[in-house]
Amino acid sequence: MTILVTGATGLLGNNVVRLLGQRGLAVRALVRKSADPRPLEGLDVDVVPGDLRDHASLERSCQGVSAVVHAAAFVAIGRTQRDLAESINVEGTRALADAARDVGAKMVHVSSVDALAPATPQRPADETTAGSKPACPYVVTKRSAEAVIRKAVESGLEGTIVNPAFMLGPWDWKPSSGRMLLEVARRFSPAAPRGGVSLCDVRDVAAGCLAALERGQPGRQYILAGHNMSYFSAWRLFAEVSSGRPPWMQARPPLTTLAGWCGDWVARFTGKEPDVNSASVRMAHLWHHYSSRRAADELGYHCRAARETVADAWQWFTEQGYV
Repeated sequence: MTILVTGATGLLGNNVVRLLGQRGLAVRALVRKSADPRPLEGLDVDVVPGDLRDHASLERSCQGVSAVVHAAAFVAIGRTQRDLAESINVEGTRALADAARDVGAKMVHVSSVDALAPATPQRPADETTAGSKPACPYVVTKRSAEAVIRKAVESGLEGTIVNPAFMLGPWDWKPSSGRMLLEVARRFSPAAPRGGVSLCDVRDVAAGCLAALERGQPGRQYILAGHNMSYFSAWRLFAEVSSGRPPWMQARPPLTTLAGWCGDWVARFTGKEPDVNSASVRMAHLWHHYSSRRAADELGYHCRAARETVADAWQWFTEQGYV
């Protein structure tokens, strides 16, 4: 049984690869030639050079596999790079789903809670909650990619969708979501964003992906979330674990909105969009609180304590020299 993993050098994909290895399963990884080699060093992995925009490489990588975990994506919360996001997140997913269906392989498509409806502080959202988040390229293309998978299921693909929340944990080489933890540790900010986050452990999400592969129903969608908390509470936990300085308050909307507009202005005149822009500010104001009840009931998904997750992520960053 050989399982193909895309995004194998990213946070979730790398944890999936390592978990598959621990379970004694053969792993094939689709890896871009420009990817960082460190995440796969020393691992027993069949590395296939390729790219989600190179559809021929997707067909080659699917030959002889029994399952696909599609964790690769273009992730950027902003207003720009719509064409790039479309080519990777939507068309790349379509080509990979077609290739998996043609060889009879199961597929787990890794989406994001950003493709789902926002919640409120009092009521977490689930897979059935109506609504959508701001129409930035990342949100729009991840929603479109889910539609691609559902259509492929109708034509014979045995595929499921998982929606991870905010993941922390080891093997965050880029780093990706761990950047928030590192920034809180390195730089004092008196104000945290006003919204909220569902903090989960990437190792638990990796296990949830494999459970979806084993027990997920075709066409079914599963939220893999965690501990729902405000950004203010999360940042204070990050500061406590990393010995950083915690925020004093939540940011005021007029100031954050102005910062987002300034980011858009920088992008317009430099061609490079900063992390703080109007789209990222709007997303930070939302409550990304979610229920994983369906995944818990049908897949056995669970998430370990938030402090353990943050502490293990911080220890890994420290050992790898990021601090």
